[in-house]
Amino acid sequence: MKKLLIALMLMVCCGGAAWAFVDSYVLNRDKLPEAAQQMLSEYFPKAKIGMIKVDRHLLKKTDYDVKFVNGTKIEFNNAGKWTSVDCKTRAVPEGLIKKPIRNYVKKNFPDVKIVKIEKKSWGYEIELSDDVELKFDHIGTFKGVKMDD
Repeated sequence: MKKLLIALMLMVCCGGAAWAFVDSYVLNRDKLPEAAQQMLSEYFPKAKIGMIKVDRHLLKKTDYDVKFVNGTKIEFNNAGKWTSVDCKTRAVPEGLIKKPIRNYVKKNFPDVKIVKIEKKSWGYEIELSDDVELKFDHIGTFKGVKMDD
């Protein structure tokens, strides 16, 4: 009887924990944090949302992935701050890119555009339309070219 009770409690706990961390998919911008909604309204006002994935994690907070119909993908943290903007072949909106990074790219890569930007713990990683990936620190100082391992 004791083993049955323990097994039953284990099943209930595991089932409840698994259900709590199931990802969900929505289309409504209202499910995003306020900061994410404002960012989308400011930089992507006419873009049609194809899907919003709400990622619930066991040990870290919820984050959000927004995919537009045109292929653009934006990732947000739990506070609604963007962590990655991937516009595929289109240019990332200039307002999302620090001025020193924009200036460096314009000066050294005049015929390309920034198509992806990611915030990392050490700074920014950007991808150009010619597939070159560059690293910058938090204030926008060039740190190097990303080398694939």
